[in-house]
Amino acid sequence: MASTSCDRASLVLWKRPLTTLFYFTLQLISELGRLLTFLLTSRAVILSSVLGSAAVTAALHFPGPHSPYLDILSSKSSWCLYWVGLGVLSSVGFGTGLHTFLLYLGPHIASVTIAAWECGTTDFPEPPYPTEIVCPEAVEGSADMIINLWVIMSKVRLEAFMWGAGTALGELPPYFMARAARLSGQKLEDEDFNELEEIMDQEDLGLWDRAKLMMHSLVQKAGFVGILLCASIPNPLFDLAGLTCGHFLVPFSTFFGATLIGKAIVKMHIQMLFVIFIFSKHHLEALENLVASIPEIGPALHAPFHEYMEKQKLKLHSGGKEGGPVAESMLSKCFEVFLVIMLAYFVVSIIHSMAQQYHKDVIEKKEKQKNC
Repeated sequence: MASTSCDRASLVLWKRPLTTLFYFTLQLISELGRLLTFLLTSRAVILSSVLGSAAVTAALHFPGPHSPYLDILSSKSSWCLYWVGLGVLSSVGFGTGLHTFLLYLGPHIASVTIAAWECGTTDFPEPPYPTEIVCPEAVEGSADMIINLWVIMSKVRLEAFMWGAGTALGELPPYFMARAARLSGQKLEDEDFNELEEIMDQEDLGLWDRAKLMMHSLVQKAGFVGILLCASIPNPLFDLAGLTCGHFLVPFSTFFGATLIGKAIVKMHIQMLFVIFIFSKHHLEALENLVASIPEIGPALHAPFHEYMEKQKLKLHSGGKEGGPVAESMLSKCFEVFLVIMLAYFVVSIIHSMAQQYHKDVIEKKEKQKNC
């Protein structure tokens, strides 16, 4: 059993590249086959989807009094689905999970915060907002908006809530997997859950294992409140909460309701407050001064940071035209490189995960055949 686990763990691109890619391809074909089977057996779903898509397409392409309202609805729906999708990718368990708050939502909130303080308003012209943020043209006699924490939070609350709702949806697969295994009387084949069962009777535990047991106990005993507490903080162990709730047949409404409130409302407001607080005008100025005061390396670090911030402000006032080419600073290039590295790591982790899953399925099939 140990040799099988070691063999599975060795299925990574830098150890066994050809075997890993081969197993990944076979697992991908298997998953596509399951999807095709589902579609062929769900004709009602396909028919309703086709009819719905045809109706929406016809409504969008034939002008009439409804066109302006449909354009607004289409734009808002696309924007919401974009953030829900990013939230799902962050927590659904593909590979290591894509850290979309760090890569997308956090920078978006930071951009809105900086723009709000610089423009003196959150009423950015639409379009180009939300694709691009520019300051509105000054209107003579118009009063400046009072910018504070709550005004900026109101501006980004929709996308933050949608992203949080997406992360809640991404927690459902472990719950349904554990619930289905319990109802069918089968043993739940999940390494994390099996590891949790093994350490339950042990006494000499490390900090990480104690955290797992504490969360398992909290979710099992406190129910809705326990799930809500676990979902309301950044929690890398929350997959275990879904597995625990599914295994003990916690009602779906209890699990998903607590998860949605915790992730999309409580945790998202904490994260929003943190980002807006850090990127507020006076805190950014204090950060600049702090960086500049670092002995020896301070001026060298402060110069590109200050230059980047000034170019971003210029871009806001120039409608994104004059400041566009100039704004390509070292910091923006570094962030682009970081984004590419994170995306590449995410793709590689998916390849490893699917290859290892195929290996696991093959071993399980062989063991079942031996038992028969």
